Amino acid sequence: MNGTSIALSIFLLYWFAISVLDRKGILEKYNISTFGPLPILMIRTTKGLKLLDVLARPKSYWRIFANLGILLMFVGMIAMFLVIVISDLGLYTSFLSGNVPEPGKYSSPRNIFLIPGLNEFIPLTWGAIALIVTLVVHEFSHAILCRVEGIRVKSMGILYALVPIGGFAEPDDEQLFGTKEKTERELSLTATIEEIEEWEKEEEEIRQKTGKTKPDEPKSDPVIGATRIQRSRILAAGVMANFSVAFIALLLFFGPVLGAIAPLSDALILSVNESSPADHAGLEKGMIITQINDTNITTAEDLQTYLEKTRPGDMVRIRAVKNDTVSTNDLQVASVPEDYVGGVPVGGIVSGSPAEAAGIKTGMTMIRIDNTKMQNVTSFVNFMETTRANQTVEVELLPPENYTGNLTEKGTVVFDVQLSANPENNYGFLGVIYGNNAVMEFPMLGISVLTPQAKVYLEALKQIPSLLTMPAGWLILFGLPIYGFAGEGFRGFSGTFMQFYHPVGWAEPLGIGIFWIANTLLWVGWLNFYVGLFNCLPAVPLDGGHVFKDSIYSFIYRFTRNDSISEKVSNSITASFSMLILFSFVFMILGPYVGQWI
Repeated sequence: MNGTSIALSIFLLYWFAISVLDRKGILEKYNISTFGPLPILMIRTTKGLKLLDVLARPKSYWRIFANLGILLMFVGMIAMFLVIVISDLGLYTSFLSGNVPEPGKYSSPRNIFLIPGLNEFIPLTWGAIALIVTLVVHEFSHAILCRVEGIRVKSMGILYALVPIGGFAEPDDEQLFGTKEKTERELSLTATIEEIEEWEKEEEEIRQKTGKTKPDEPKSDPVIGATRIQRSRILAAGVMANFSVAFIALLLFFGPVLGAIAPLSDALILSVNESSPADHAGLEKGMIITQINDTNITTAEDLQTYLEKTRPGDMVRIRAVKNDTVSTNDLQVASVPEDYVGGVPVGGIVSGSPAEAAGIKTGMTMIRIDNTKMQNVTSFVNFMETTRANQTVEVELLPPENYTGNLTEKGTVVFDVQLSANPENNYGFLGVIYGNNAVMEFPMLGISVLTPQAKVYLEALKQIPSLLTMPAGWLILFGLPIYGFAGEGFRGFSGTFMQFYHPVGWAEPLGIGIFWIANTLLWVGWLNFYVGLFNCLPAVPLDGGHVFKDSIYSFIYRFTRNDSISEKVSNSITASFSMLILFSFVFMILGPYVGQWI
C-alpha cells in the first residue's frame, strides 16, 4: 500500500467520522459545524473577543492602516492578475509551438495548497509555524476592524481538515451587510474623507440613540449596516496585516539575521574510499573540513594547495564538523596512483584565442599539458605561470561523448597549441575558461570534496532586497523557496545546507539557534507575503473578490443611480473574473498533462 493510498484511506475515514458526528448533533454541541460539501470543520470560540475591543481603541490608526491596505490590495490585484494572464499565455503559446512542458513538481496538484507536509516545498515544522502566524494575523485583523467599525464579532476560529487549513472571524451579518435599504452613502467607495467622517459621525449618533451605552459595545438590534468603505476596510485589513508581518519578518531576515551568518567552509566530503587513509582516520561522508594542521580551510582549493606541499608518508591532522560536532582526525598522506586522471573541465573558449584556433571545444577535459598532468585547476594555473607567448604546448584532452574528431589509442584528443601573449600578465595565453569544479578528487587522502560556493550563495541572498526596484526582484522573492536561483529551491538553513555556515557577531552565543530564527523569519515572511498576494485576486470568496465587487458596484452606481442594475452588473463581472481565474489555475495544472496526450 503506497503513501497516496494510505493518505486517501485516512481522509475517507476522517470524512466518515465527521459525517456521523454531524448527524448525531455532537459537533453542534461543541459549537463546531461543517463547511461546504467537504469535511471541513469550523471550530468556533468566543475567547479573546474582549481583547478585540482593547486592541481596536486607536480607531484612527486602524482606519489609516486599513485604507492603506485597500490601496495595496488593488496593486496586488493587478500584479497577480497579470501574472496569471502571462502564465496562461506562455502555456498557450507552448501548445501552439508543440513545446508543452512536461508535468513536474511545479504543476503538481499537491503543491497548490500551502499545507506543510503536503506541499513538498514547505517544510513541516517551519511551515506549520508560519501558517499559524499567517492565519492568526489575517483573521485577527478582520476581527479588529469589525470592532473599529462597530460590527459585532460573534466568534473566531479555525478551519480544520485533518490539519488547520484556514482561519475565520465571524462578524454579525446583519450589522455587516445591513437590514435597511441601501443609501447613496453606503454605495460609495469614492467619497471624500470629509464625507466619510461626517457619515460615520451621524451613524455613531444613531447607534447611541438605539440603546448603546458605550460606543464600543456590540449592538443587539442593528438599524444600519456597514458602508461599503467600512466593509472594504474590514476585508483589506487581513491583506494589510499579512503584508506588514511579511515586511517585518523579511526585513529582519535579510538584515541582522543574515548579517550574523557567515560561511564556515566550502569543503564538504562527498565520498570516502574504502580502506583509504581518510577511511582509516575516521573521516565520513557529510563532514565539512575546516582545518588541516594549523591552516584554515574555506574552500576545496585551499585543501588542494596545502596537500601539494606534502609528500607521501607525511602525517596531517584534519579538523572537520558534522551535525555541529567537531572531530580531529590524524591520517597519513598516500601517493597518488599512477593511473589516476583528474582533469580540468573546459567551461568555455575565448573568441579568437589559440585554443579556438587549435580546435579545443567546450565540454572537453584537459588531462595533460606537455608532461604535466592536469589533476585540478591549481595544476593548470601553476603550469600556465611557467609559459611565455609564442610557446607551443601539447594539450591532451578527454573529448565529450558526441565528439566526432580524431582520437588517440587511449581515446583522447591531442592538440599542438601556440600560446599568445596574455593581456593581463607576461605568461602565455591559451584562451580556455576552466569550468567550475563542483567536485574535486583528493586521491592522496581517498576522498572527493564538494564545493557548493556557500559564500557566493549567501551573498546572493543578501542582494535580493536591492533587486526589489525591478519586477525580476519580486519574482525572485516570490519564488525563492520554490525555485531559488537556479531551480534548487531555498528552504532555509537546515540539514546539510546549514553545516556550511556558522553564527558570528551578536548571534555567536546562540549557536544553531540563529538558524531556527532565520528559518522562522523566512517562512513567516514568505507565507504571509504569498497569502496576502493570493487574497488580492479579484475572485470571490477571496477578500480581493469582495472588494472588487463593491468597487465595480460603486462605479456602476455613479452612472446608473440604479441599485438593481448595479448589483447585477457587479455580480456578473465579479463572477466572470472568478471563473476566469479558476479556469486559469486548472489550465496551468492540467495543461502539461494534456500536452503529453496530444
